[in-house]
Amino acid sequence: MCSPLEQFEIIAYVPIVFPEWLGALDISINNASLFLFIALLSFILFFSLGLKRPMFYPGRLQMLCEQSYSFIVTMIKQQVGKEGLVYFPLLFTIFFVVLFSNLVGLVPFAFTPTSHLCFTFTIALTCNLAFVIIGFKENGYKFLQVFAPKGGPLWLFPVIIIIEFISYLLRTFSLSIRLFANMMAGHTLLHILSSFVVAFIQAGYLGVSLFPLSLIIAVIGLELGIAFIQAYVFTILLCIYLNDAFHPSH
Repeated sequence: MCSPLEQFEIIAYVPIVFPEWLGALDISINNASLFLFIALLSFILFFSLGLKRPMFYPGRLQMLCEQSYSFIVTMIKQQVGKEGLVYFPLLFTIFFVVLFSNLVGLVPFAFTPTSHLCFTFTIALTCNLAFVIIGFKENGYKFLQVFAPKGGPLWLFPVIIIIEFISYLLRTFSLSIRLFANMMAGHTLLHILSSFVVAFIQAGYLGVSLFPLSLIIAVIGLELGIAFIQAYVFTILLCIYLNDAFHPSH
């Protein structure tokens, strides 16, 4: 049997590498970019079909699209306030790109874009840098209050500021690693359980193979829930970080 981690290997389908004098830039079409494109296409098709002919009394698909819109709007209002709605398109897109990337990976022989740290880290780093810029734009130098919580004893302020600053820097890593680790762990577990099923069948123990097979079905159901939960956690944490940019004093 192949290694459980082999499913996360990047495979170039159409190698495209610029020569050395152009920086040797690699823009090859690989399994990661292909399935990310499929996730993006699924996201676009879902809302295009659901809102193609909007009705006063919506059907199931239109209602699901409208509820998705309301869900993200409510999340932003609760975590950031009405001023955060200007960034609704960004947060809405991130939520559904992450969600569909998670779901695409559950298709047999597919690749999960969110199982690679480079993908999740890029989103987290870009957003956190943007939130720092937004913080200074909205509050000026008062944004630095995010590193100095109110109500603490003055003699502890130097230590608190250092801790808060390190904590702020670690947001990018915690945000990206949480999503990447959950996706990677779930798919690794599915691969291991599948290898048990194949091994038992090859050995002639068909009855015994039903146990790991039932576990696979249960884990797939669990992974469907995790796909949504991780997209929700990723987005709501971005909302919380955006709230710090608008309201640095806490």
